Amino acid sequence: MSQMIVTGWWGGGYGLRLKRADRDKFLRREWKDLVLELEGRPTPIKVNIDKPSFWDGTCYEVVNKEIGEWLISNGLAPWPKQHPPKLRMEHISGNRFFVHKENLAGRV
Repeated sequence: MSQMIVTGWWGGGYGLRLKRADRDKFLRREWKDLVLELEGRPTPIKVNIDKPSFWDGTCYEVVNKEIGEWLISNGLAPWPKQHPPKLRMEHISGNRFFVHKENLAGRV
């Protein structure tokens, strides 16, 4: 299974930041959203990626209220300044991904 490392992000709301190379490798421009299965959360969430800033700019973050709630409930947020969590995000199939809650910061 293919995977990438994503970083916690905050900018008025919590999200996950992808590397541009990972976005280009794993995501498709024709997708309107990503379906994220957050470890320990019973239902997947949809995150909008159908926006110019995600594909044409430098904003590679996926932001959603449920991501923030999940990060907080798992002790991953808030984080110390300049030390966001680093998490594994596995590609399941199509636009579906699984995000692990183990913080890899300091190990990757």
